[in-house]
Amino acid sequence: MKQYIIITVLAGGLYACSSGAATEKKAADKPAATAHYELAPVKKHGVSESVKLPAQLTAYQEVSIFPKVNGYVQAVLVDIGSKVHKGQLLMTLQDPELEHTSVQAREKYARAQADYTISKENYSRLLEASQTKGAISPMDLASAKAKMQADSALCNAERASWEMEKAILSYLQVTAPFDGVITERNVHPGALVSAAGREQKPMLELKQVDRLRLQVDVPEHIAHSLNDKTRMDFYLSAFPGKKMSAEIARKSDNINTAYRMERVEMDIPNKDNALAPGMYADVIVDAGGSPNAFSVPRPAVVTSTERKYVILVRDGKAVKKDVITGNDSDDEIEIFGDFKPDDQVIVNANDEIKEGQAVNQR
Repeated sequence: MKQYIIITVLAGGLYACSSGAATEKKAADKPAATAHYELAPVKKHGVSESVKLPAQLTAYQEVSIFPKVNGYVQAVLVDIGSKVHKGQLLMTLQDPELEHTSVQAREKYARAQADYTISKENYSRLLEASQTKGAISPMDLASAKAKMQADSALCNAERASWEMEKAILSYLQVTAPFDGVITERNVHPGALVSAAGREQKPMLELKQVDRLRLQVDVPEHIAHSLNDKTRMDFYLSAFPGKKMSAEIARKSDNINTAYRMERVEMDIPNKDNALAPGMYADVIVDAGGSPNAFSVPRPAVVTSTERKYVILVRDGKAVKKDVITGNDSDDEIEIFGDFKPDDQVIVNANDEIKEGQAVNQR
């Protein structure tokens, strides 16, 4: 009885194996079903893009004022917030040694000038006397002329030395290089300042604020479409909801290799002092589409770690085509590559679609 059951089970197993093999053979003999996907045409036009970029207001001009000579601070005539004009005296320094050196240079010049005057007069008289034959030897006349020329050169040198000392002495008077406002003060009367201490804080910080610069870094694929008269809108965090606009005043014509950005600046009038350097802004950049671009639906572009491509359908089969992307909007994206007028792409493309796979339009 047990022997019969075993045989029966074995026979059932053989039948099942035989039936499974037959089923697999039928499945193998049946042709694979063609996948159906939604297709879209590759259009020959660019895509306009509106981008919000961070920006910042800066002073039109700003300078850190350091001492040009060593000395003691004698008086500080301005403070933080003081509005100053070009050439206005900001502070005075004191250096007795420098003043003494200037006096010495002046006296040396006066002595050299006196020596030159005597030498010149002596040569003139000898030259006049030499008109009488045999009265003055040629050697004496040549020596007098050489002495006059040497004294003249020495006089010029001493005058130049005195002028230099006067210029250095003028550095004790610190004046404003342009109109602006004092934004930082770090010294008080009696402090010792050094011309060699540039690693220290500046004595004063001066900024021009009646006109400001709005600086924004623009991605390189957008920067090329901007020019010096392009007008852009911007919003300041200090004035929520207030829309402002300005034209581009200058471009750096240089791409930052770290961030692939180009610096762009706009001039912002600020006569009423409502704005201040350091204010944050959002700039709205409208980039026009490239005339050399094609456009496809955004989901049609597949991005992997190795490549960026679209999947074309040619002769009913999938063809992967590498592309470079540009501007994009909510629905479309620019692509650059070699395309035919009747090319179509799979809209919802993915990396599971294989090269050469049969595709039917849904």
